Amino acid sequence: MSSTPVQAARRELTGFTGELIGPEDAGYQEARTVYNAMIDKRPALVARCADADAVSRTIAFARAQGLALAVRGGGHHGAGLGTVDGGVVADLSPMKDIQVDPEARTVRVGGGCVWGEVDRATNAHGLATPSGIVSTTGVGGIATGGGLGHLTRSCGLTIDNLLEADMVLADGRRVRASADENSDLFWAIRGGGGNFGVVTSFVFRLHEISTVIAGPTFWAVEDSAEVLSAYREFILNAPRELGGFFLHGTVPPAPPFPEEIQLRKTAGVVWCYAGDDTEAAAREMAPLLDALPAPLLHAPMVMQHPDLQSMFDGLYPPGHQWYWRADFVETVPDEAVQLHAKFGAEVPTVQSTMHLYPIDGAAHDVAQDETPWAYRHANWASVFAGVDPDPANAELVKRWTVDYFDALHPHSAGGAYVNMMMDEGQERVRASYRGNYDRLARIKADRDPDNVFRLNQNIQPAPKPSHGARP
Repeated sequence: MSSTPVQAARRELTGFTGELIGPEDAGYQEARTVYNAMIDKRPALVARCADADAVSRTIAFARAQGLALAVRGGGHHGAGLGTVDGGVVADLSPMKDIQVDPEARTVRVGGGCVWGEVDRATNAHGLATPSGIVSTTGVGGIATGGGLGHLTRSCGLTIDNLLEADMVLADGRRVRASADENSDLFWAIRGGGGNFGVVTSFVFRLHEISTVIAGPTFWAVEDSAEVLSAYREFILNAPRELGGFFLHGTVPPAPPFPEEIQLRKTAGVVWCYAGDDTEAAAREMAPLLDALPAPLLHAPMVMQHPDLQSMFDGLYPPGHQWYWRADFVETVPDEAVQLHAKFGAEVPTVQSTMHLYPIDGAAHDVAQDETPWAYRHANWASVFAGVDPDPANAELVKRWTVDYFDALHPHSAGGAYVNMMMDEGQERVRASYRGNYDRLARIKADRDPDNVFRLNQNIQPAPKPSHGARP
């Protein structure tokens, strides 16, 4: 009688450093669950890998068994790319090692870490590196797909601060990728996602950022067009130390928000001034505030950087229904302002939101072809996210997201942001990388010709050159 994949794994992977979990095991339900509750897949085997050797052996096992392989860091991706029906999941979550070198201003991070763990470790030394805005997000996805958030204007994207990575390739080899070693891989993983191998550890550059002045300013949603019209000019002329993304959303019905504005739909800016000079922060925010109606709430305050990074965690715990889309934006013309105002007034649930992240400043210091990230000329990334805990509202939040995205897409720079894509087709993936795609496809053909790492926003291996008959 033939054995199941988990039985075969336990037989063949003796001495496996980690845990092998199958559908009959007590921990299977927890092991197969990802952040987005819209994703409900049942892998044949979840291999919790405690080290790079376990990752290598898991890849080899999946290949030998002819099973699709998914790689999971934090499991946050909206499309559920960290899991697979009937295949093998290489779960990196046990790989939690973090080593801060305060003198070199670097941090080495295990592939299973989430950003909150990294932020706390680096903050203990008065240091930080840019990442996302939810601290439970895995390091791996953000650090190979792009990485934008509160510190983008001052410190660049996460990929701009990646110095080296230890990887396991499709053939099981363990290599280091940096500017000096395997430079093709180092270029590719700074935006090309998980297409080229499994990153088991990262080394990031750190910046002297400990305390920030951060928090939201909310205006009535009826003022949305006026706020966005002023914001679009203001933020691009603000000093790099001042970050602030525009949003549409709903004030959560809980402290610390005043009861009188709870559940109000709003237009807002979530600020982050990289420093502790409250007078300077207020001075830099003032031109926008002075040009607009009085806000419902203006609450930037002094806080530690990890506290800012975890500010949204309570609003977005695991297990909600998520559907998202994203675009890059060069300008926000008046027609787009009015469309944003329309859809902002129709936000369907408390957690649903639109964020317009500024990606100018330090992100513009990097050349268009220096990394695969192909939208260095864009000034914003717009992210549309329909979210709700109730499965009955899944179609509602999806419809709002898609309609909002479709309405604004004609005003975008095209392409997509691979960290905020659902399953949107190969052309959208190609458009994400524009002129950098062909180079990525050639590296893919060299490093993963069989497309073992295909459960991602997939870069397909370039075809081998044909050798036709001589003329």
